[in-house]
Amino acid sequence: MSDDGTVEALFFQSDELADLATPPEYVEAVRDGYRQRGEGAPAEPRTKLLNGDPPGFFTGYLAVLPDTGAMGTYTYGAGFGAQDAHFMLSLFDAESGEPLALMDGASMNPFKTGAAGAVGVDALARRDASSLALIGSGAQARGQLRAAVTVRDLDRVDVYSPTKDNRESFAAEMNERLDPTVAAVASSAAAIEGADIVITATKATEPVFDGDLLEDGTHVTAMGQYDRDKREVDATTVSRAKYVPDLRARTETDAGAFIQAVEDGAIGEDHVHAELGEVVAGEAPGRESQDDVTLFDSGGTAIETVASAHMLYEKAVEKDLGEPLSFARASEALTGR
Repeated sequence: MSDDGTVEALFFQSDELADLATPPEYVEAVRDGYRQRGEGAPAEPRTKLLNGDPPGFFTGYLAVLPDTGAMGTYTYGAGFGAQDAHFMLSLFDAESGEPLALMDGASMNPFKTGAAGAVGVDALARRDASSLALIGSGAQARGQLRAAVTVRDLDRVDVYSPTKDNRESFAAEMNERLDPTVAAVASSAAAIEGADIVITATKATEPVFDGDLLEDGTHVTAMGQYDRDKREVDATTVSRAKYVPDLRARTETDAGAFIQAVEDGAIGEDHVHAELGEVVAGEAPGRESQDDVTLFDSGGTAIETVASAHMLYEKAVEKDLGEPLSFARASEALTGR
């Protein structure tokens, strides 16, 4: 605390955070965040507020990670008049409650989300998994793949997205960057044929592959279904799989594939096998047989966000990055004057 009773935090711009950490460092931080969640750390799913005129939505979620010593919230607005999205991340000390940082959270988004996907792959996919199907070719798909290759020794990646140029340019880029062979294929069915791991990273509102085509033993990570009306995987996939969400509470709010599978009568509301954190912490089993189909529903939480943000915060402080900001203590500011 300064002499005037304020608390100093730091503001970090997006480009200051962009290259501070590697995918393995994100995965390590996020894995520990989910381990804490599995041991009881509090976290809540997103709250999403829709606006009709101008059209857009405002959303946010929060978590406390006691062992990390941090808590925070991730909020963003999308659409509205600017027809764009803006991400703001606030990070607090979990011991004192004092603010640590305010971050422009855009650049870290694919990395922290990709890390959550990789933690799911590591917890649920077969140890000998060597082939991966990727549906999607945008920034989130890039983040998912770069993280996934850090937890499994992959030989081949087949990528599909509807636009031929996009999937081919993605494959060319990833072939230069990663060890496994990355090939663009002409359909999602071709991508998932023989795949040990399937990752969907899309904005689809309807399933992007046929669950009947999944081979026994496949692991699926779906990261684009964070709305009741969105689903990347079909009811067949959900019903076949040991279903593991990032947060159990999401199955009542925004886990679209699960909610619609319940409504279709394909599963019951008790179909949740465990939360990811419970598996990571060893509180619940993950894969129990080589033939299990497993599904990690990664709709996004503040668990990976706070874990990643605190990791970046520590790295940024070491490099003397950030602009100081002063926040008044409520005991000093709430004077009623």
